[in-house]
Amino acid sequence: MTEIDHYLVLGLSSGEEGAKLTEKDIAKAYRKKALELHPDKTKDPDAPAKFQNLQISYEILKNPSSRKEFDELLRIRREKHVRSTQYDAKRRKMMSDLERREKESFFDPEKKARDDEERTMKKLAEEIARIRSMLEKKTNIPKETKTENVNVGGGVELDKSRVLKVSWEKVVSDYSSSRLRDLFKEFGNVEDIVIKSSKKKGSALVVMESKESAEAATGVLIGDLSNPLLVLPLQPVNQVPSVRAQEPVERNEVPLGKVVGAGFQAFEDSVLDKLRKAAEKQKLDKRET
Repeated sequence: MTEIDHYLVLGLSSGEEGAKLTEKDIAKAYRKKALELHPDKTKDPDAPAKFQNLQISYEILKNPSSRKEFDELLRIRREKHVRSTQYDAKRRKMMSDLERREKESFFDPEKKARDDEERTMKKLAEEIARIRSMLEKKTNIPKETKTENVNVGGGVELDKSRVLKVSWEKVVSDYSSSRLRDLFKEFGNVEDIVIKSSKKKGSALVVMESKESAEAATGVLIGDLSNPLLVLPLQPVNQVPSVRAQEPVERNEVPLGKVVGAGFQAFEDSVLDKLRKAAEKQKLDKRET
């Protein structure tokens, strides 16, 4: 009986409106309902049970003390319903927000494309700033400097003593600009790299920050053993340091000042061939040991 609304049993309004009803209203509603549900007045087989429930509800509502307690119970139930409704609304909103965040965090090709574009533009802007700074530094070389210059990418005159010519065989493997930069930066700051290669041979001009760093890399840097690099100064000298692979590769003296014209191509091919054979011999020796 605790779940029954006694006002509704008597056919009355419940809730706040039911609490405002007078004792006369309740008694009048009971008499009317009793005529409908009395077992002597209806053939309904459930009439006795219904009439008994009607009497119980009337006894509760006509007694001021029990009616007050019942009104309080209804009030608590109403407030509980309101809280439950509000909680359900908040819970639905929370679930909706969670689903929205999950969808936003899910892989979106268009968003990825936009992010990639932004990252690429940022890197490009940084590279442009680096190149602009480099060009400004190059154009600020004092006019009284008497070292020979060379035009490397973009028409800027550079000191030849800082420029290295690098060669390798493409039939074995290839070198990218970033790979060459990683190799040469161990000897000093690399300002620029210009790659020019054919089908069989790769070559590049590497601009070092100083003459000392260019000299330090000449004849010393070997690159990958599977495809050694030939590193020579672009500025011809009487004699440059010996070109050598990593120990114990055979050393070869390189009288670059005596190699000119078409003979330089043959010289370059010869040195590359020697470097490759020396590297292959070193790898074979390591396997045998």
